[in-house]
Amino acid sequence: MMSKTASVKVYHGYGHTNNLVLYGHAFKFKAKTTQNFSNNLLVNIVHLFKLFVVKPYAFANVKLEFEGQIVETRAAYDGFFKFEWKALKDVKAGWHKVRVSVLDENKREVLAEGKGAVFVPHITQYAFISDIDDTVMISHSAKFARRLRELFIKNPRTRKTFPSAKTHYQLLATAHTQVAQPNPFFYVSSSEWNLYDYLVETFRFNQLPEGAFLLNQLKRWKSLFITGKTGHEGKLIRIMRILDAFPNQKFVFFGDNSQKDPSIYHTIAKKYAKNIIAIYIRNIRPSQAEETRKLLADIEQHSIKTCLFSHSDEAIEHSKKIGLIYSNPKT
Repeated sequence: MMSKTASVKVYHGYGHTNNLVLYGHAFKFKAKTTQNFSNNLLVNIVHLFKLFVVKPYAFANVKLEFEGQIVETRAAYDGFFKFEWKALKDVKAGWHKVRVSVLDENKREVLAEGKGAVFVPHITQYAFISDIDDTVMISHSAKFARRLRELFIKNPRTRKTFPSAKTHYQLLATAHTQVAQPNPFFYVSSSEWNLYDYLVETFRFNQLPEGAFLLNQLKRWKSLFITGKTGHEGKLIRIMRILDAFPNQKFVFFGDNSQKDPSIYHTIAKKYAKNIIAIYIRNIRPSQAEETRKLLADIEQHSIKTCLFSHSDEAIEHSKKIGLIYSNPKT
């Protein structure tokens, strides 16, 4: 019989036969967080608060089962765990189920179980790494009060995405490939893992391409009011791990200039120039436009196309111009 002293949250993983990666959290307590998509302010505030009511299971023993293969690891001090393994046999492209268990100290009793999935991309020409807040989803990240207002007042199905962002991303998902073999998307954000289900639901409801989310360190409820304001260095590391995992893929980046994306992408471009085709930056802060243009101009010295845009329609036209998507998409 399974114990009620623990729970486990498994996030979408990614990789290929020789390098599979899966993340998750082990908890000693996690508030129940069933979202009912209410328009009631109080209901939304309570739900958001519950996402941050957690007690991590520090240094928990964790076991992964994947197609008959077993991998074990230990969680970190904050309950966060990472599995990285090589499959025993070739893994086909697509989504593959995994099961993760939290074990007691003696590794005899299963305290909690959770299901997850690992995404193995099809062999395609392109892959896309996109920021979330103020790149795809209107968040007002640079303005503390407005950011909290968006979080508290809206639910995942009433959060707004930028006009034509969905169209652009859907076109990119099938760029130079087939609908049945879409290009992979990785959504990398400074938002915390607490918001994982919230963000996945927002993206699915708005019909954005399915992908793997890589978020920032879990926060407790006391830190709710500084959500998304820290962890930019971790974002740089997460992006580099994706590039290292897929050395033969050509990447396109999307971000905005509300916080640190231009400087993060500038750093990465210098190290991974041969892996990057283009970098798109949404011009959220006109006061930062000149500084952003300087960084993008330097990036272009590495033979990487760049685009500073205010509306996604401009970015779409740029993608057509450089041949990333077709001017007349194939039916």
